[in-house]
Formats: sequence, structure tokens, C-alpha cells
Amino acid sequence: MPRLVLASASPARRTTLRAAGLDPTVIVSGVDESQLADLPPAELALQLAELKCAAVAGGDVVPAEALVLGCDSVLELDGDALGKPRDAEEARLRWQAMRGRSGVLHTGHCLRDVASDRVAAATASTTVHFADVSDAEIDAYVATGEPLHVAGAFTIDGLGGAFVTGIEGDHHNVVGVSLPLLRELVLELGHEWPDLWA
Repeated sequence: MPRLVLASASPARRTTLRAAGLDPTVIVSGVDESQLADLPPAELALQLAELKCAAVAGGDVVPAEALVLGCDSVLELDGDALGKPRDAEEARLRWQAMRGRSGVLHTGHCLRDVASDRVAAATASTTVHFADVSDAEIDAYVATGEPLHVAGAFTIDGLGGAFVTGIEGDHHNVVGVSLPLLRELVLELGHEWPDLWA
């Protein structure tokens, strides 16, 4: 049976995978995300996912039967790619720009079968509608620190969930890993989804 290895430090991705019956081994890629720039948001998310997957799959500690999953999320707003904010002030300004509007959350997924060295990769995109939050709500949210650790400066499965009025697309993708897309990638590499259940 293949063993899923998650090339990400994201607790939300790991929690989502566990809730779906998978129990991934986590190996953080350590990829310097700043090496990619000036790409369209969806392409940036995919290329970062591919870099993270390759970095972990090429390591010495990965089991021979592993399926290595690299993911990366980017929020697209006005054509710009927004990752994690640098600091509280950037998170505050970003929320002032997002409130009452919609953005598209792109998550790149790259899955490598270590045994065959085959790769399947794709990006899932979900439209996110943001509430028209007040400056006081923004300040309170930024003060929690949560938006500083996530792409787009928001979560849907945490404190920021109350500031998301709706989505169009896969809810799990907004958390950081699209389960339907991941299943398709697993099938593309010749495996069965239930084989990954713990």
C-alpha cells in the first residue's frame, strides 16, 4: 500500500487529510518560496507545490512506496498573488482591500509516486466572498496573529471563518488541500483512493 507523505508544515492540511481517513507523514520541504516571482497566481501556486514535492521526494527519509504531496495556496485579488502577509500592517491593509469583495484561492497540488517517479499535478481554484468587516474587526483579527500564518491572510476553518460569507467551489481547497482533486491525482498515478485510508 502506498504511504502518503505531506511536504507541508500546514496543520490545517494535515487535519483535513486526517479527517478524510488519511494519516500522512509530514516532512517539511524547506523550499524558499521567494525564488519564484512574477507568475500568474494559479501558476505560482502550482510551481511552488511542484518545488515542495520535488524537494521532499528527493530526500533520503522518504519511504520507497511513498506518494509525496506538495501543496501551496495563493489568494488572487485584482490579478495579484497574495501569499502570507509579511507583518501585521500588511495583513491589516490586505483586509481593508478584501472586505466586501471576492478573491480566488488557488491551491497547487503536486503528487509524486516515489517508486515509479511518476508525477501528477493540478491547481484547484475556489472563489471566496469576504464580509464587509469594520476596521475594529480587522484590528482585532490581525491582533490574534492568525492571518499572519496563512495565504491570503484569512482562514475559513478558524477565527476568520466568520468573515467569509460564501464560497464557490471546494471548501477543502480553501483550507489548503482539495480532496476531490487529490483523489483524481491518486487515480491518475494508478492507485486507489481507499488504499490511502489509514
